[in-house]
Amino acid sequence: MMGEQTLVQTKTEISDAIVVSDPPVDIPSNPSKIPIRPQKIRKLSSTTDQKTLQPADSSQCVVTITKNRRRGSLKSTNALPQIIKPLSANGEIENALHHLRSADPLLGSLIDTLPFPVFESDQLPFLALCKSILFQQLAYKAGSSIYNRFISLCGGEDVVCPDVVLSLSAQQFKEIGVSGRKASYLYDLANKYRAGILSDESVVKMDDRSLFTMLSMVKGIGSWSVHMFMIHSLHRPDVLPVSDLGVRKGVRMLYGLDELPRPSQMEQLCEKWRPYRSIGAWYMWRLIEGNGISTTAAIVMEGGHVQPLQQIEPQREVRQHQLQLLEPINGVGNLGACVWGQ
Repeated sequence: MMGEQTLVQTKTEISDAIVVSDPPVDIPSNPSKIPIRPQKIRKLSSTTDQKTLQPADSSQCVVTITKNRRRGSLKSTNALPQIIKPLSANGEIENALHHLRSADPLLGSLIDTLPFPVFESDQLPFLALCKSILFQQLAYKAGSSIYNRFISLCGGEDVVCPDVVLSLSAQQFKEIGVSGRKASYLYDLANKYRAGILSDESVVKMDDRSLFTMLSMVKGIGSWSVHMFMIHSLHRPDVLPVSDLGVRKGVRMLYGLDELPRPSQMEQLCEKWRPYRSIGAWYMWRLIEGNGISTTAAIVMEGGHVQPLQQIEPQREVRQHQLQLLEPINGVGNLGACVWGQ
């Protein structure tokens, strides 16, 4: 009896096991009804599922982002000719005046009453920068005298180059009236040219921001000198010398302001002049000269060209600029812009 019961229990267990295991055995017989594996395959390969991942709204977002990126890239490439193309190029002055007349009616009225601006300079960048340093803190006559001695010492304007400047001793500079500090500025400029940090070719090709950064690295060349160099030597169209007293006085007169605008306010006031703020600054110098401002504010040179006034900053700003190795004199207008010989 015990043996029969054991056999019956064993058969029952085996049958139960078979019953329990029947469903898994039947599943592989119908693989097409299994939803898991085909769904994974469809997600990876089916084009219809990919479309569901990109509804109409998301596709519009993608298109919009792509268009914005393309527009941004087009703007950046289109901006380069405006930065590099000088005002001395054919038709640039006409384009600038047309823009300024339409953008600023007050400036447009001033343009109609003043001479046509001229930007001419045949000096190489290195020579123009040397001249800028030599004229710092000097009246035009004194600066011209020292500059002429410097040219004679070098052997002529065509000979002036970094190697020639570095070959001159501090005593030679002193004999022609160049201070030891200015001589150190000239040496630093020449050394940066010799080291390849600067070159006439790179200076001409740099965009405005890079050029401002690189030239500001030279001892004795500050923001005002860089702005004057960019306007009068390279003829860059969109330079606003916010620290120049002459330009600030002109803006005050043009817009009838009660107070002299601060450099930080100049950017906002003259924003409408872009991308020809250099021309706007030129007319501000003419405006103050035509209203009887002292010759320490502006000078009309040979050929009717106007020399701007370097900034006359308050004592606090002057001390700040001097820490940055800039060139202003406390309370005295600097006519260093005459170095461009326009």
